[in-house]
Amino acid sequence: MTEWTTTPIDARLVRGALELERTGRGVLPHRLPLAARAQFPDEYLARTEEQPSGVRLAFRTRATAVELDVLPTKRAYEGTPPQPDGLYDLVIDGRPAGRGSVPGGNLTVIDMATQKAVTRPGEPGTLRFAGLAAEAKDVEIWLPQVEPTELIALRTDAPVEPVPDDGRPVWLHHGSSISHGSTAAGPTSTWPAVAAARGGVNLINLGFGGNALLDPFTARAIRDTPADLISLKIGINVANADAMRLRAFVPAVHGFLDTVREGHPDTPLLLVSPILCPVQEHTPGPLALDPEAPRLRFRATGDPAEVASGRLTLTVIRDALAGIAERRAADDPHLHYLDGRALYGEADYAELPLPDEVHPAPESHRRIGERFAALVFEAGQGAFAAR
Repeated sequence: MTEWTTTPIDARLVRGALELERTGRGVLPHRLPLAARAQFPDEYLARTEEQPSGVRLAFRTRATAVELDVLPTKRAYEGTPPQPDGLYDLVIDGRPAGRGSVPGGNLTVIDMATQKAVTRPGEPGTLRFAGLAAEAKDVEIWLPQVEPTELIALRTDAPVEPVPDDGRPVWLHHGSSISHGSTAAGPTSTWPAVAAARGGVNLINLGFGGNALLDPFTARAIRDTPADLISLKIGINVANADAMRLRAFVPAVHGFLDTVREGHPDTPLLLVSPILCPVQEHTPGPLALDPEAPRLRFRATGDPAEVASGRLTLTVIRDALAGIAERRAADDPHLHYLDGRALYGEADYAELPLPDEVHPAPESHRRIGERFAALVFEAGQGAFAAR
């Protein structure tokens, strides 16, 4: 009979979250702190920041079996079946070692038109990994990137201790659903996770689907979070939400950067423009579902003629971001700029199209992550090379 050791789940064992909320059963990881969450204008960001992209349990143990009790919150869109169960990735000593899922849990049903949601309560479930080597090892369990997950209990058949500081730099990245990894094959397959593994850094992923909108509370959260390297992938959500005109966008980017620099005056800071997205390269938002498409597909609904009066396209945004970086670099030698088309451009779109015209396929996530690592982390050339 297995003799289990139950270890409290707290900040010593959880990486990638900015805050842990105590619940009636356990803890719920958040990727924005309470002060930021108090300023959310709607439910959409609240649901998004709870989705634990990049969040993982990390511990050292000799255990051959690990059990994790969780209460996941699945999602469905009104009139459609629930999304597939989220995946949990097991990583041992930095290498993939298994994958699992937990059925059941809460179910949030979302109205696509209004983004309003109703949650139906459910029961917790248990994730189990067995047959592990009975030797000391560093274990990570990466949580599903788009499935809020309440952590209830961690059981092992040998004691657990926090992983000592390994000296790897902390990389904090902020971006849109593409950075969040909503269409990646799993939590370690999002492009930031791929890049972090290749770059040898500890990831904090503040990619928020639909919500990279230069919100001041997000800038303050980044300002107040310890990090050795910071990247900001800005622009596509501003365009596809038709959230700003050029007059507001440029000062908003400056203000966001100013706030980040208050807490990180000398930290290497990389400004990244959008990857190629043909439907918005020259056509303003807002984005909308294409009712004539045979599958899920987005299209931009703005008028290209209004670009002259300040409407934003991805082409306009890239030009603006490059100009901002050039102007600021005169006084900020640690600020760098990367054109997102170097990560995914025209040749990539021809080979690996965007399935819904906005989000990369799983294969493209890997390619983007590998390219980011090569362009940004590699010694001798990248913005983060001399870290």
